[in-house]
Amino acid sequence: MNDRNYPYDPYAQDPYAQQPEIIGYDAYGQPVYQQAQQQTRQQDQQQYDPHQQQGYGYDPYAQQPSYDPYGQQPEHQQQQYGYVDTAQQQQWIPQQAAPAQAPPPAPAPAPAPEPEPVREAVAVPEQRRPENEYATEQFSFVEEPDENSEDVIDWLKFTESRTERREEARRRGRNRVVALVVAVALVVAGGVGYLWYAGLLPGLSGKKDAPPAASGPQKRDVIAVHLHTTKGATSTALLVNNATTGQGTTVLLPNSLSVANDDGTTTTLAKSVDDDGTAGTREAVGSVLGTRIGGTWRLDTPYLENLVELVGNIEIDTDTDVPDTKKGATPVVRQGEQQTLSGRMAVAYATYRAPGEAETEQLQRFGRVMQGVLKKISDDPQAATTTVRSLAQILDPSLPEKDLGASLAKLAEHAKGGDYKTALLPVQPDGTLSDSAAESVVKDILGGSASSPEQGAAVRVGVRNANGNTDANETARIALVNGGYTFVDSGKATSVVTSSQVSYGDAVQKETAREVAKTLGLPLGAVRKGKAAANADVTVVLGQDFKAK
Repeated sequence: MNDRNYPYDPYAQDPYAQQPEIIGYDAYGQPVYQQAQQQTRQQDQQQYDPHQQQGYGYDPYAQQPSYDPYGQQPEHQQQQYGYVDTAQQQQWIPQQAAPAQAPPPAPAPAPAPEPEPVREAVAVPEQRRPENEYATEQFSFVEEPDENSEDVIDWLKFTESRTERREEARRRGRNRVVALVVAVALVVAGGVGYLWYAGLLPGLSGKKDAPPAASGPQKRDVIAVHLHTTKGATSTALLVNNATTGQGTTVLLPNSLSVANDDGTTTTLAKSVDDDGTAGTREAVGSVLGTRIGGTWRLDTPYLENLVELVGNIEIDTDTDVPDTKKGATPVVRQGEQQTLSGRMAVAYATYRAPGEAETEQLQRFGRVMQGVLKKISDDPQAATTTVRSLAQILDPSLPEKDLGASLAKLAEHAKGGDYKTALLPVQPDGTLSDSAAESVVKDILGGSASSPEQGAAVRVGVRNANGNTDANETARIALVNGGYTFVDSGKATSVVTSSQVSYGDAVQKETAREVAKTLGLPLGAVRKGKAAANADVTVVLGQDFKAK
């Protein structure tokens, strides 16, 4: 039997005590009872928590009573919660009434009802809670989020994001490397292509000096230049601009070159310049070399002096000293490399020919002066035309100032770029061209046989005398000129042949060759396809079967 001096034990079986009613469970699973009397509740409130004035014991972990707006609660009934501290093994329990007031006898206590199964529910304000339903706050430990699991998820997301960024960075790096390699390859290929085009690659630069073979028709602009001295001497050169290969050349023509007059007779280049003038000489030279000359530029020595002064002197390599006409005076021009020549010095060097010296030596000096002038002339057509106009010279009608300035500008471009050279036309003692001259100069530089003659132009027939009779050449010339052909003297053969031959190089010239054979009285069996001379359309070798008059 319980002693009244000890606190009330709700689990003790006291027949005189009123069995409290279980109204719920706290956060730790301990039962919470409802007291029967208001006085006991007030005493317990004053004894347990003086700060609570609403009639309830405060437990931060306990389920607060739910509010039932539809139910009625007796005034004498109030709820109070007990607090169980499992860590200290202490129990807070409601206080019982004072010992002086014994409770009335109560009926035999009924057996404690079995607890109903726990059902999870969420308390909603202003909503009736089902009876004997447990509050979800009692099992909050089940629904509490696991901070470690969220940290793990965040770490996985961070790791995955960082991995994706690394992969993206690697992919971009590979793309940049590929783009850089492609760009470097393009730059290297472009540089090698430019060096190859410019002829600057090692092992291939030597090919730049050799002119390309005339494998087909090429565009060439040719100008004839006649240098006249005050003493009446002349020097002739051809300025060739090959627009197809992008090269310029000065071809020096010896005065002994054999050319034909208007009547078909043979004369030298020097006599043709004096007798036939610019127009006749231009046609005669074009017939001999098998090329078309666009115009003639007569350049007297006073104009050459002015031209050198206008371009600001020239620098050339000189091969000899040029003495002054005055005895005891210092040389006008000194021998050496990159000598600076004024207008007067340039004229003296271009026309100088030492006693007993070959004409070709003087022609070579003239060629150096012309190339030095072209290096100093502007490569702009308008500026070059202005320079030509400043000379105030009278030009040939075939070559006006504007055309001459444009031609000089193109040649100046080649000379400044290193694509220019000077070539001497080799001539035999009798003034005719040799086979080597026809191949190296006439064919490669001038393109003598690369193109067909213009519409209406006379067919050029080259004649070589292998008859043994010197009159055979003159007889053939007269016959061909009367027949409307252009006679080209190819000189004498080294040996005498029995049968004559008429050769043509192009198939379109076959019928022309047959007509030439008829004109000369030769059998048609003498016509054959072969190698014609570079400066002729049809080549005839006169044998002993040709009857000379």
